Amino acid sequence: MEEPNGVLAEPVQREISRLAVLAGQRLLQHGAESTLVMDVARRLGLALGVDSVEVSLSASSMVLTTLSDGRCITTTRRCQDRGINMQVVTEIQRVCIMAERGVLDVDGVHQRLEQIKPMRYNRYLVIVMIGLSCASFSRLAGGDWPVFALTFVASAVGMFVRQEIAHCHFNPLLNFGVTAFVTTLISGFGQVYQIGEAPFLAMASSVLMLVPGFPLINAISDMVKGYSNMGIARWTMASLLTLSTSMGIVAAMNVLGVWGWLS
Repeated sequence: MEEPNGVLAEPVQREISRLAVLAGQRLLQHGAESTLVMDVARRLGLALGVDSVEVSLSASSMVLTTLSDGRCITTTRRCQDRGINMQVVTEIQRVCIMAERGVLDVDGVHQRLEQIKPMRYNRYLVIVMIGLSCASFSRLAGGDWPVFALTFVASAVGMFVRQEIAHCHFNPLLNFGVTAFVTTLISGFGQVYQIGEAPFLAMASSVLMLVPGFPLINAISDMVKGYSNMGIARWTMASLLTLSTSMGIVAAMNVLGVWGWLS
């Protein structure tokens, strides 16, 4: 809705501001890099009719300002982590492109954004696939079939524990530490009872599911592209997750009295 002189009415500009910040908020919550968050929020606002969009990001929030005919509207959103989900990121980019091409107006963008729900794979399928991936790493490292089986069991049980803790909304640092402890405890029995020719490979391979690869990649990408604050914040969180994982591994080794690949 525009005023007679072609200028956006204030309620319309306010709604555009809300849609742009909602798109950016959900991108940031689901693991998008800072460049993509700012680019999509800006492009979406411009496509819907405002003159300018300015975005400021921090580790847990974002501030967005739209400018239309000299009138500024600023809004702030908290961006609580919702877990990495590239399906959400892709869908929001698709909405942005459709708005730029004139397929969607303000109401259409609002409806499409509200319809986007994170796609979740079947949890048992995830458990099996994580178990197979970690077990495959043990085979690539030279492990035999008993080591493969032990790695599969340890990593699958560890993934189940990780899902249960996440379902209860505990701190991710606690989640990674407990998961690493349980996973290493199970795989460490291979070293205790000498299962297979190289049981230490099970201890090394079963915890690979806890490597925070995506946050580390985003952290480096942000710093390289000039978003130092975001990059440092993400790097710090990834480092803390790695530290928690290491503490869980060491604790399990102490309980069993074995040191796996460190011995």
